[in-house]
Amino acid sequence: MRSYAFQAAAAANLPSTRNSYFDKILIANRLAGEIACRVIRTAKKLGIRTVAVYSEVDKDALHVKLADEAYCIGPAPSAESYLRIDKIVEVCRRSGAQAVHPGYGFLSENSTFAEKLAEEGIIFIGPPASAIVSMGSKSESKNIMSGFPVLIKAIHGGGGKGMRIVNDTSEAAFYEALSSAQRESLKAFGNDIVLIEKYIERPRHVEVQVFADTHGNIVSLWERDCSVQRRNQKIIEEAPAPGLSSELRADLSSKAIAAAKAVKYVGAGTVEFIFDTDTEKFYFMEMNTRLQVEHPVTEMVTGLDLVDWQLQATGNPLPLTQASIPLVGHAFEARIYAENPRNKFLPDSGSLLYLSTPSPTHTFAPEYSSIAARPTVSDLQPSLTSHDSTTINPSLRIEQGFLQGSQIGVFYDPMIAKVVVHGKDRTEALRMLRQALSEYHVVGVSTNVDFLQTLAGNPSFVNAELETGFIPKYFEELFPAIEEPKPELLAQAALFIALRDHTTPPPPSNVSPWTSLTSRRFGGDKYERTITLQTDGAEEHFIVHVVSIAPGYFNITVSTSAGSTAFPSVAASLSSPTTLCSTINAQSLNTTIVSQPPPSTVPVSTNPTTMERLHIFACGHHKTTLVVSPPNWLLSLGGDVLSATKGALKAPMPSLVVDVRVKVGDRVEAGQTVIVLESMKTETVLRANTAGIVKAIGCKNGEMVEEGRELVDIEKSD
Repeated sequence: MRSYAFQAAAAANLPSTRNSYFDKILIANRLAGEIACRVIRTAKKLGIRTVAVYSEVDKDALHVKLADEAYCIGPAPSAESYLRIDKIVEVCRRSGAQAVHPGYGFLSENSTFAEKLAEEGIIFIGPPASAIVSMGSKSESKNIMSGFPVLIKAIHGGGGKGMRIVNDTSEAAFYEALSSAQRESLKAFGNDIVLIEKYIERPRHVEVQVFADTHGNIVSLWERDCSVQRRNQKIIEEAPAPGLSSELRADLSSKAIAAAKAVKYVGAGTVEFIFDTDTEKFYFMEMNTRLQVEHPVTEMVTGLDLVDWQLQATGNPLPLTQASIPLVGHAFEARIYAENPRNKFLPDSGSLLYLSTPSPTHTFAPEYSSIAARPTVSDLQPSLTSHDSTTINPSLRIEQGFLQGSQIGVFYDPMIAKVVVHGKDRTEALRMLRQALSEYHVVGVSTNVDFLQTLAGNPSFVNAELETGFIPKYFEELFPAIEEPKPELLAQAALFIALRDHTTPPPPSNVSPWTSLTSRRFGGDKYERTITLQTDGAEEHFIVHVVSIAPGYFNITVSTSAGSTAFPSVAASLSSPTTLCSTINAQSLNTTIVSQPPPSTVPVSTNPTTMERLHIFACGHHKTTLVVSPPNWLLSLGGDVLSATKGALKAPMPSLVVDVRVKVGDRVEAGQTVIVLESMKTETVLRANTAGIVKAIGCKNGEMVEEGRELVDIEKSD
C-alpha cells in the first residue's frame, strides 16, 4: 500500500521522501478497544512504538496487551479516566510519547485538549484547536432551525450520545428530553452544551471523507452512506453512497473541501450532509474533526490506510493528489453491538462466554494500482471503470477490541466489533456481508448480529431504498415473529445434552469385559434420556426422548404442540465441546452448540433466567436459543423464589441508577417517569406501567443494579 502511495506521489511530482516527526505515540482512547487496536496495528507497521491508557476495568483489554506500554489513568467512569486531560498529559511525560492519537469519541473533538498538548510540546494527531472550535462545535458550524419536530444534539457529540428527537410539543416533554441529553453528553464528552435544530423527517445521511496537510492540500476520499441508524447511531455504512450521479458526487466533494479550507483544516475529517428525500436537496449538517468509526469502508474502496496518513501527516504533503485517488468496488461495514434489538436496542453487558468469527482475508485494505491522468474529467469525478480489468477478489476485515472471555461493561459504548467487506460491486459486497455475519457467533451477551443479517437481506435495503428512518419504516419486516424451532433442531439440542452428559471414557489397553462394560450393562445396554426444552420467553415446552441403540446411534422422538416426529437411527458424536456432528434425514450436519450455565448465585426456579441455555448456530440460520428445564427434584430444592411481582419495574439491563424520581407512598400515573438508568453512556427512562401507589423502592441514586433487579414496586389502584 505504501509503495503505491509513493509511486503516485512521484507521478504527481510530490516529494517521495517523507519525514517522520515522532517514534512513540500515545492513544488516548479505548472505544470498544477497537480504535486503539486499529491505531496500534498501523503504528507497528510504520515502526512507531505505542502507549495505551486504560481505566481500572480495562486492565485486561486487548489494546492494553497489544501496546508497547500501558498506564492506568483512573476508575471506570469516563469522567475519572478517559476524559481526564491532566492524567493523559502526565502519561505523555512519563512515557516520552511525542504525539497523541485521540481516536474517536472521548477527547477527540476537544479543543482544550488539543491546546493543552500544544502547550506541552506534544503533537495532537488531528486538526488545530481553532478548526475543532469552528467545525467540531455543531452550534458554530451551521444555523439553527426551529419548529417541531426538533432534534436536541450535543455540540461535541457523536455516536448518538446526547441526542434526543422531540415530537411532543408539550413543555414537559421538551425539558425532560433536554435534561436527559445534557446529562448523557456531560458523561460521554465532558460538555453538556446542546443545540436544537429542525428535524427532517425522511433524510439520508451522506458524508464525505476529507484529508488535509499543512501545505494547503486538501482532497476528498469520496463519500459514504450512513443512513440506517438506531437510537440516532449508525449501525451499517457503505461506500460509495448508492444512487449518486458523478456530478452530485463532485458537488458534495467540492463543498466538503471548501468547508475544510475555510477553517484551515489539517488531518482527517468528515463533512456530513443530510439529503431530504422529500425535496431532494442536500443540507450541510456538521463536520466531525476526527477519524470516524466507519472509516474502513473508505479505506476498502480507495486502497488506503487512513491511520497511516494521519501518522505521517504532520509536516508532510499528502501522498496522493485528488486525480490519483481511486474508487474501486463497493464496501460495507456492520457494527456489532452488545444489545437486544427486540428490546428497543437496549445495551447489554456481561462476559463473552464464546466468540467465533469468520476468518478475515485482510488486516488492511487491499492495494490498487495507480490511476492514469484524466485531463478531460474533473478530479472530483472519480473513474468508476479504472480498475475494470483488475480482478477484485472479495475481501473481509474484522475490527475488534475484545476476545473470548472479555467483559462487556456498563461504563462505555457497547460495540464489540466491526465487520468490513469489499466486493466488485454492491451486490457482491452485500452477499459477503451476509455470509460474514452468519459466521459471527457470540454467546454471553445479547447482540444485534441476527438483526444485521435480516437487515442485509431486506429487499428494500438490497434495492438501496435508504433513509435514516429505515428501521421504523420496515419494522415488521425486520422483526418478524420468532418461529418455533423445527424438530430437527430440537433433536440436535437433545443429542448435544445426551452426549455431553453421558460420555464413555476410552477403554484401557488391557481390555477385559469387566472393565469395558457400561454401568447399565446388566439392566440393558440402552441409555435413555427425556429432555425438556423451551424457547426463551415462551411458555410452550418441547419434550425430546433420546434412546441410545448402539455406540454413536440414537432413536429420537420430538413432541411439540403440533405432534410427534421420530428420527430413527441417528448417527451423532461430539467432535469438540461445542460441535455436534449428526446425520438426520440423510443430511450430514455440523452444528455449533454452546451451553450457557445459569448464574451460580441465583437459585433454580421455573423462571428461564435461572436455567441453562443452549445457543445453537445451525448453518444458514440465525442463532436459536433454547432453555433447558431443570428436573423436578432440582426445582424442589431451589424453590421458585423468583416469581414475578405485579406492578414491579425491573432493570432491563445492568445499569447505573441516575435518578429515582419517586418515594414510597407517592401516587403515580401510567407513563410517568419513575427511574432514569444509564448503561454504556446511554440513558433509559423507566415509566410506570400502571397508575397506583409506590409500595417499595429497591435502589438509590448512584447504585449499580443487575438485570432483572426489582427497582420500584407499584400497587395498582382501582
